[in-house]
Amino acid sequence: MRIGGFQKCSLIDYPGKLSAIIFTLGCNFKCSYCHNPELVNPELFPEPIPEGDILAFLARRKGKLDALVITGGEPTLQKDLVEFALKVKELGFLVKLDTNGSNSCILEKLIGIVDYVAMDIKAPLEKYHRVSNSNIDTGEIKKSIELIMNSDRDYEFRTTVVKSELEESDILKIGELIQGARLFVLQKYAVPEKNVRELPAYSDDKFREFQSIIAGFVQKCIIR
Repeated sequence: MRIGGFQKCSLIDYPGKLSAIIFTLGCNFKCSYCHNPELVNPELFPEPIPEGDILAFLARRKGKLDALVITGGEPTLQKDLVEFALKVKELGFLVKLDTNGSNSCILEKLIGIVDYVAMDIKAPLEKYHRVSNSNIDTGEIKKSIELIMNSDRDYEFRTTVVKSELEESDILKIGELIQGARLFVLQKYAVPEKNVRELPAYSDDKFREFQSIIAGFVQKCIIR
């Protein structure tokens, strides 16, 4: 595992659980609003944190932490992700996976191991290439959505809504894409402290309009 960041405690990243977070290096998407560019751009990669250090920390925190969140970057690019997740489970921790859904084969191997999956929906399928700045096979996105929705895992789909990237009609199409999902999260773009770049944002009232649109497709929609 190539781990570029580690947060020892979080109250918000795994719903209802006290968790630690690891941030893996590398991503196959190049979204213009990326919150962690140092994990995506190889020229900015920090020195990797040894996997053994993470596992040793978790072993010391048994009974004090509930879970480990694996995020990135894009974790499913890590060739030993399945093995690492199993090691964490063997220590007695819940595992939450954050993913962009671009590697359905890896997700299929993980879906019976992890306890919670959060998948980012970047855009309607026809806009994926532009928003993600990648050559993603959008069939992978559809497969991943189906895998998650047909599993017995806890899950959420979420979309970071940036005004320059998504319009109201796009929100409607995303709702159609994940119709019947248990939980969908509309996320406001937060400017990273390390990045002074401001992006145009929708108002709170507009987000509530988006929430009303999505509510007709999913069981629950929240704004985060």
